[in-house]
Amino acid sequence: MHTDPIADMLTRVRNASRAHHKKVDIPSSRMKCEVARVLLAHRFIRRAIEIPDHRQNILRVYPRYDRHEQPIINGLLRLSKPSLRRYASVRDLRGLNRKLGITVLSTSHGILTGHQAERQRVGGEVLFRVW
Repeated sequence: MHTDPIADMLTRVRNASRAHHKKVDIPSSRMKCEVARVLLAHRFIRRAIEIPDHRQNILRVYPRYDRHEQPIINGLLRLSKPSLRRYASVRDLRGLNRKLGITVLSTSHGILTGHQAERQRVGGEVLFRVW
């Protein structure tokens, strides 16, 4: 059993892209599907599909590579952890959004990027940063 399923997902995606794997299978959950949706919308991954299973569904993620076969994901940084949660108010989002890549938050409006959360004027838990 993993104590931090989001960190486990991010580690699997990071390792698969660095090893130039075509796909990676991750135990599925609603939160992980939403994180994959955000990564797909910002073109960090090629595709993400949920495969039915008799125990727990599997989320199959296909990492994306450039024309030189280099991974699109250069870095993933987990910011909020179960042992130390990090939250950002609407005022804090402007500073987070100035950095390279995207910041992903868990808000009352769902999983959003920092720019989306700033537009909707909501704060939340800062999950991770990807660039």
